[in-house]
Amino acid sequence: MGATSIRPGRSSVASSADTPCDARPPRCSARSTPAIRCGTSTSTTSPSSTRCWPTPTPTPTTSRPRGTLRRGRARGRPDAAYPRRSSLGSVTGASPHTLRVTLSGDDRPGVTFALLAAVAEAQAEVLDLEQMVVRDHLTLSVLLGGADTDRLTSLAHSVGHRLGMRTRTRVGQGDSNTRRDGRAHVVALGQPLTASGLAAVTARIAAHGANIDRIRRLSRYPVTTIELDVSGADVPRLRVELATVAAAERIDIAVAPAGLARIGSRLVVMDVDSTFIQQEVIELIAAHAGCEEQVAAVTERAMRGELDFAESLRARVALLAGLPATVLDEVRDEIVLTPGARTLVRTLKRLGDTVALVSGGFLEIVGPVAADLGIDHVLANRLEVADGRLTGRVDGEIVDRPGKAAALRRFAAEAGLPLSRTVAVGDGANDLDMLAAAGLGIAFNAKPLVREQADASVNVPYLDAVLFLLGITREDVEDADADAGTPTPAPPVISPGNPTRV
Repeated sequence: MGATSIRPGRSSVASSADTPCDARPPRCSARSTPAIRCGTSTSTTSPSSTRCWPTPTPTPTTSRPRGTLRRGRARGRPDAAYPRRSSLGSVTGASPHTLRVTLSGDDRPGVTFALLAAVAEAQAEVLDLEQMVVRDHLTLSVLLGGADTDRLTSLAHSVGHRLGMRTRTRVGQGDSNTRRDGRAHVVALGQPLTASGLAAVTARIAAHGANIDRIRRLSRYPVTTIELDVSGADVPRLRVELATVAAAERIDIAVAPAGLARIGSRLVVMDVDSTFIQQEVIELIAAHAGCEEQVAAVTERAMRGELDFAESLRARVALLAGLPATVLDEVRDEIVLTPGARTLVRTLKRLGDTVALVSGGFLEIVGPVAADLGIDHVLANRLEVADGRLTGRVDGEIVDRPGKAAALRRFAAEAGLPLSRTVAVGDGANDLDMLAAAGLGIAFNAKPLVREQADASVNVPYLDAVLFLLGITREDVEDADADAGTPTPAPPVISPGNPTRV
């Protein structure tokens, strides 16, 4: 009998929370033409409080020969039914027919509507639109075309004056349709995330020759996480360069290529001891045999890569000979999940991801934990038992460093996923092959050797921080939990007299 891989029963994921871790406008009643729709304008330049604008007339359909496609991609040809970019109003270069408008000031409902309703008076086209709110301060920027820029400027400033917001305009701001190469996501997290740390990150990105296109916060609790979307990057080289910044600034940084590879189903494979759980299972068993210190010393050397894992495991298991098998039931009750482990699994399962545990520990302990959480795959060793006692031997082939990597590949194949859609999380030398095989290898509170070789490193005690490296926001996690009736811990509140970090 070899090292055992099981698929736990599909039990429901535990619901207990972790420790930290326009509407369509009404039809116009004043007109009988059905191709007219209405909206309310707050612009002082409007002749009345109600104005109407044409609804685009649907393009009539024509008959087509049997067997031909109406539209879409066929036999590798481009989508000919789609209009060229210029016919959509996208203007390249500095065109005098475009206007960029930026409003900034206190956030409130209706700002975006007020601006768009006003410029609609001039039949403007929206070419681009960005909006962000930071601590109740709104910045709204819109690129307009298809209308007289002088009139658009007047309308925009009128809105800004009425709302008490700063208004800036620029004529001839072009909208580029040039494809940006070297796009990547750079995620930085810390507890705390310092200004000096982020300054070092952004300085390195600039020195690399890349540009920061967008920045957003992914989480404020239990760690602060900021994501920077960059372009013009050599992703592998930028990853290496930012690794030195992470070490010097004591923050965690992950660099991943942008694109479809980040979207869709994943396989997430995790080590167990000191990663998914806080303890080393064999040391818990050894405590019952009175040889905890001896086993712990060998475990530490193996984790650092000083000993062959299989050899070290046999040596440690030999010290357990004679223990009653009932001890394993007691050890299961002593298992403590790493903070955020439940949140991580629960969120991944909601996203339709496949989750697996691979362990150099023992199936007798890991299996029930995985079944309780609805984890899809488990691979771990078995302890040989005879006459109700441990024999001091492992039953079958040992799950070692190559075995973990092989399991990741097998689970990915079973899920129909390429390795680029896999994530591996581990902390020891025994996890290195698995981390290297995965599309994203994450070292979790790992030994220096592992941190140096992993794609990304997390050095905070919350396993759900892995979600942020995948671009998942804390807000999305909490909203999903609230919808399911599973409360997540609320972050501390900041007040002028209580500068507690959130």
